[in-house]
Amino acid sequence: MLGGESRTIAVTMRTPGADFELVAGFLNNEGVIANKSELRGLSYCVDRDVDEEQRYNIVNVELSRSAWPQLDRLARHFLTTSACGVCGKASIESLRMRNVPNLSGGPALSAALITSLPDKLRAAQGVFETTGGLHAAALFDANGSLLAVREDVGRHNALDKLIGWALMNGKLPLQDAIVMVSGRTSFEIVQKGLVAGVPVVCAISAPSSLAVSLAREFGMTLIGFLRGASFNVYAGEDRFSLAAS
Repeated sequence: MLGGESRTIAVTMRTPGADFELVAGFLNNEGVIANKSELRGLSYCVDRDVDEEQRYNIVNVELSRSAWPQLDRLARHFLTTSACGVCGKASIESLRMRNVPNLSGGPALSAALITSLPDKLRAAQGVFETTGGLHAAALFDANGSLLAVREDVGRHNALDKLIGWALMNGKLPLQDAIVMVSGRTSFEIVQKGLVAGVPVVCAISAPSSLAVSLAREFGMTLIGFLRGASFNVYAGEDRFSLAAS
C-alpha cells in the first residue's frame, strides 16, 4: 500500500503462524523486496467491512517508495499454492531476466555434515510430531547448527516463512547457509533458494528434472534422497571437493 493505492497480489492456503514471515518471504522470492528496509509495515486486516473471521487471514503490506512495484507489468496475478510444477513466472528465463546471480563460495561440505541434518530437522518439527501432516524447511549454518525451522502444510510456504524470517532479521543473502526441506525438491523450491542466495539445498526425497537443471545453471549444490547415511548429489558436487581438499 502506497499513496492510497491498495492491491491484492497473492492468495494462498497456509497453516496459520509466522504469517508476516510468509508474506515477506514470498515478496522476496518474487523480486518485490530485497531487504527489510523496503518494508514499511506488515499488519493484519482489521477493516470493519471484512468478515471478522477473515481478518487474521489477510495481511496488509506497506512498502517504501523505492520498493513499490509496477503491478500492472507483473506477468501474472499471484495465486500461491502448495502444489508442485511450473506455473506463471516459474521459468529459468525469468530468473535470467531478473539478473539473479550465480552462486559462488558457500560452505565446504562433507558426508558427515550432510547426513547429520535430517535428525536435527526432525527433532525441531514440533507440529509434525503432533500431527504427522506438515512439511518443514530448516536453515543450518556452515557447521550444521540449526538456525531456524518453519512448518506449513505446504513445503513452499514453509520455505517462504523461513526466508521471510531471514529477511526480517537482516540475514539475506544466505550465502554460507544450508537449507533442508521435507518432501521433494521442485523447481519453485530451488528458485526460492536461489533468490535468497542459498548455495546448498537438501531434501529427503527426489528433485524434479527442472530443479536439477536450474541448480546446475546457477551453481547451487542440490542434494536429494537424504536419508540415514546416504544421499544423492544432483548438482554442485564441487563443494564436496572443497571439503575433501
